[in-house]
Amino acid sequence: MAGSLEGLGKVPELRKRLLYALGMLAAYRIGIFVTVPGVDSSIMENYVRFGQTGFLGLFDMFSGGAISQMSVFALGVMPYISASIIFQLLAVVVPALERLQKEGDAGRRKINQYTRYSTVVLSAIQGIGIAVWLESLNSQAGGGAEGVLQFGGFMFRFLTVLSLTTGTLLLMWMGEQITEKGIGNGISLIIFAGIVARLPEAIYQTFQLSTLGGGRLEPLTIVLILVAVIATIGVIVFFERGQRRIPVQYAKKVVGRKLYGGQTTFLPLKVNTAGVIPPIFASSILMFPATLSNLFPGASWVAWMQNALVPGAMLYNVFYVGLIVFFCYFYTAVTFNPVDVADNLKKGGGFVPGIRAGKATADYIDRVLSRITFGGAVYIASVCVLPDMLQRSFGVPFYFGGTSLLIVVGVAMDTAAQIESHLISRSYEGFAGAHGPRLRGRRDY
Repeated sequence: MAGSLEGLGKVPELRKRLLYALGMLAAYRIGIFVTVPGVDSSIMENYVRFGQTGFLGLFDMFSGGAISQMSVFALGVMPYISASIIFQLLAVVVPALERLQKEGDAGRRKINQYTRYSTVVLSAIQGIGIAVWLESLNSQAGGGAEGVLQFGGFMFRFLTVLSLTTGTLLLMWMGEQITEKGIGNGISLIIFAGIVARLPEAIYQTFQLSTLGGGRLEPLTIVLILVAVIATIGVIVFFERGQRRIPVQYAKKVVGRKLYGGQTTFLPLKVNTAGVIPPIFASSILMFPATLSNLFPGASWVAWMQNALVPGAMLYNVFYVGLIVFFCYFYTAVTFNPVDVADNLKKGGGFVPGIRAGKATADYIDRVLSRITFGGAVYIASVCVLPDMLQRSFGVPFYFGGTSLLIVVGVAMDTAAQIESHLISRSYEGFAGAHGPRLRGRRDY
């Protein structure tokens, strides 16, 4: 590990990518403190601190504290994620989008362009909802947010929608640039940075809740919470590295006077192929009732929906688990095609022992993948729901929930894996370059 960290500064391309990603994340954190015009950030921060247990806390966690500052980044990357969900679902049922997906890079670029346009529309709708919500808070007597607005009316709504939409588009662009020119998945890293940046505050709040800080939690309870957090991290690491290895045998081939092939390898299938995407997608969808409540503050059915789907409530947890299971299977089906894998094995002369090549191999891989995906879905749902229930029973800060830990640990492991792949690739280049023999092709005389 120490050698790997030491090697980070010795690879120019990797160093450049890391610095670029860190610079973008630093710019994101600076933008968190740029407040929407007309909003008193100090009053808003005090109001959010008292409402940290519901959707307000969930919004604030995924936006990295931008809601409590009412920043131009208050919507975060959730509109972009929602637009991505919509088009991934539509690609399954709309033939035109399905054909675009099969056209390769050109088709994917077109779908990405449609996703960006949809992000603008969703950001504008959510921006209108937040503007209406802020005006209702400003006029609500005894709500704790009186005077949060310095001016109102059409100009405030226009500036709010413009600021929030621009902020979301800027975050979307930053995420794409990090993915392309930096290291790791840019959108996931932005969410990761927002959660990690608030962990010191969560630790301080936990200390204040203890008897040492004047609170009600005994030291033994704090120790149990710490043990639960460490155990959750250990479970996440264990399952994220878990694989089901399908043995693959390659047939022997005679080329001229030489015998090739015959080796045995394996096809690794991850227990959690979808990564941290399911909880992020599920949380994004369950935030929708809060947006509706802002757009239709007087509707009784919206109020019922918002009260029934409060984070931590039984109905919320049921929907949350169901959406996580759905997106585990859906995202796995989108990213892993057993038919293509079976065809590639057949073309390369590989086969699974005891299984006929072609369709039988595809069915076998699909059956195995479905079983381990169910186990991965149960693992993700358990990690996201059970620690949240425990931390709410003890009253510790929201950031120690399972969803936040899963995102932080999962994104950190994915980024570390990409860094390691760059280092390994650099090692191979060094072996075949200046530090090793020069490899030349055969010349014809």
